[in-house]
Amino acid sequence: MARDRRDSYYWQAKSDGHRSRAAFKLTQINKKFEVINEGDTVVDLGAAPGGWLQVAKKISGGRVIGVDLQRIKPIDGVDTVKGDMTADRTIEKIIKLVGEGGADVVICDAAPNLSGNWSLDHGRSIALVTSALECAKKILKPQGHFVVKVFEGDMFKDYIDEVRNSFTYVRAYTPKASRTQSAEIYIIGKKFLTAPLRKGDKFEVTIEKLGSSGDGAVVIKGFVTFVKDVKVGEHVRIKIDDVKPNFAFANVIERL
Repeated sequence: MARDRRDSYYWQAKSDGHRSRAAFKLTQINKKFEVINEGDTVVDLGAAPGGWLQVAKKISGGRVIGVDLQRIKPIDGVDTVKGDMTADRTIEKIIKLVGEGGADVVICDAAPNLSGNWSLDHGRSIALVTSALECAKKILKPQGHFVVKVFEGDMFKDYIDEVRNSFTYVRAYTPKASRTQSAEIYIIGKKFLTAPLRKGDKFEVTIEKLGSSGDGAVVIKGFVTFVKDVKVGEHVRIKIDDVKPNFAFANVIERL
């Protein structure tokens, strides 16, 4: 009997010595988005059994740390932390391993315990990936990258919007190695923003000068923000429309 083609990645993983078929998902994600580069420090949240750790180590060759509530069978050159990614002491252990500068990349292929109830499982998935995002924000260095698996559902849009608030470049992607019947989708966030401003923030400001493009320029929390259709000295209420690594853009919502 011929093997089910949907399981070809499973058998290939066995043949290649990978701990799970998920190894091919990370390989395909990285080929398309170049999230992990040579020498990067990578933290894998919910890393057991270690399929993504093996791939991350192979690509980076640098420091790779796996975090999970379960014990992870040792992998050459990989450090592991047994603990809850939401716990402060786990975060402290990770920071101690990656150094004060932070990690270059945080990845997470974890999934909640599935009940078979679609709404419940989607809610559990969103809770898990929200924890992963909060952890990533504590341990990523500026301009670092993030990859996380999410189950599609009605809360997906709100979650990807949260990721967009923290990264310059965000995409949703389903690698070929995902099973066709699976509802999983991966979110890729590149260039972690450490700016003090976030999209949607509102401020009352006085325009200090004009930038080279003619937009108004004002410094908010030490961060240069460009405002459209204003004059020097004008007092306005603005809403942040977009945040880049070194500056932000805003629109006027009220002239005061």
